[in-house]
Amino acid sequence: MQHITAFLEEHPELKFVFTGGKGGVGKTICAAVLAYHFAEQGKRTMLASLNPVHSLTSVFGQDLSGGQVRPVQGVPNLHAVEVDASDVVARYRENIGQRVREFLKYADIPVDAKPFIEIAVTNPAFEESAMFDKMVDIMLREGQEYEIVVFDTAAVANAVRLIGLSKIYGLWLQRMIESRKEALSLRVQLSFRKEKVMEEVKKDPMLADLIAMDERFKAVKKLLVDPNLTAFFFVTLPLALPISVVTRFIKMVRAYDIPVGGVLVNGVIRGEEVEKASEDEYLRNKYQEQAGYLEQIRRELGDLVRAFLPLYKSEVHGLEALKQAVDDLFDPDQHWALAQVTG
Repeated sequence: MQHITAFLEEHPELKFVFTGGKGGVGKTICAAVLAYHFAEQGKRTMLASLNPVHSLTSVFGQDLSGGQVRPVQGVPNLHAVEVDASDVVARYRENIGQRVREFLKYADIPVDAKPFIEIAVTNPAFEESAMFDKMVDIMLREGQEYEIVVFDTAAVANAVRLIGLSKIYGLWLQRMIESRKEALSLRVQLSFRKEKVMEEVKKDPMLADLIAMDERFKAVKKLLVDPNLTAFFFVTLPLALPISVVTRFIKMVRAYDIPVGGVLVNGVIRGEEVEKASEDEYLRNKYQEQAGYLEQIRRELGDLVRAFLPLYKSEVHGLEALKQAVDDLFDPDQHWALAQVTG
């Protein structure tokens, strides 16, 4: 096992960090802990929640809502934003609508654009597309003001669709650009005033828009697949279902060429806590059960494990609790958990 401290030392240029995993495993806590640590190291850090159900405000104990990047009070160098999905979707809807209206106008098609716009924006992946667009914005524009950006992604299903769009976008854009070029070529061939039409074709707004989108996509894809700049950390609990989900999730992310940073194991019961509560039968049973799942983590995830977070007596809420979690996660001397994982 390589501890996360050593991993980060081997990746000094790391710029984009993602956390993901099954719902309820502590992705937001781990994202907040990582961002807090980077800020403590003196790095100007941005923490962005892409989760439709945000938790940063609750975790930090201060209002970080509203979709605006805000400084985190009490943590110098750290800024956070809970991306407002409704605002992103509304702007994305207007953008799509404008493109459809431009296309119909340019093609001299005298029909009401509204039904076409409704079809374009009422598909199951529309919200993920809008959120992906916002993620691209952060990576290419807003995030450039920071030394490191930490993304708290949604639960596994949404995150896979979100990341999967990085591949689907490229294929879709290439096809759309080729189709548009073919359509424009036919228009020139069929026209009587070819020179005039050629001039119009050169100014085609739809083709220019598609090429601009393609260039933007290629720029972010280059960042996403660079192991020196990007790392995806998976969060799991020592329980069967989260381990199974993370194992499948790692395969999916690798299929999209996203670099895997490692696995963070949350909610590990300390042996000393069990000794203190020797009469607590429930805690003893859970500890024994956990030992089996930690062995499963060692067997199936092996060298990908980067660090452990203990099970706390109360939920992580506020800066004091977060600071304790930072100290625990980045303490390389984690024998209380290592002894169970490495055997």
